[in-house]
Amino acid sequence: MRAGEAFGFPKTYLVAGEDAFGAVWGLGVSRIAFKVLPKGPDDPLVIENIFHQRGGPGRHVHDQQDEWFYALEGEFLVEVGTTQYVLRAGDALLAPRNVPHVWGYVGHGQQGRILIAFLPAGRMVEFFREVTRYNAMPPQDPELWRAYGMELLGPPLALEDAEL
Repeated sequence: MRAGEAFGFPKTYLVAGEDAFGAVWGLGVSRIAFKVLPKGPDDPLVIENIFHQRGGPGRHVHDQQDEWFYALEGEFLVEVGTTQYVLRAGDALLAPRNVPHVWGYVGHGQQGRILIAFLPAGRMVEFFREVTRYNAMPPQDPELWRAYGMELLGPPLALEDAEL
């Protein structure tokens, strides 16, 4: 995307739960749907993450991407730096590049849905295509994360006892 240009969002990608590739991408506790695909590495990537149980990725940091969260349904606990936030439907939060963050779905007995944008996309499409091959949250393998431009800093949040 060049300065001064709008980025178009094809309507078909914005239908809830539908995927731009027409595929199902499992992460164990959730699945993702690619909503907006980048045309180049400087364009954004938007995914919808749909949870059927509690969970989330390990603590990590992006050196090239800002990560933006927009809660659609359910409750999410997000830690950016050392500050924790609770996101509910309609809440949004930005995790700037170079700031460690971790997050997870903490809802009870309901579905959770969150939009996540990576600005710019970098290699995130490839990362998600790789990790969903195993239908599990991304493994605690620092080399895997590093290969896609991130540093894995620690485990996921302990969400079993989280009360919001």
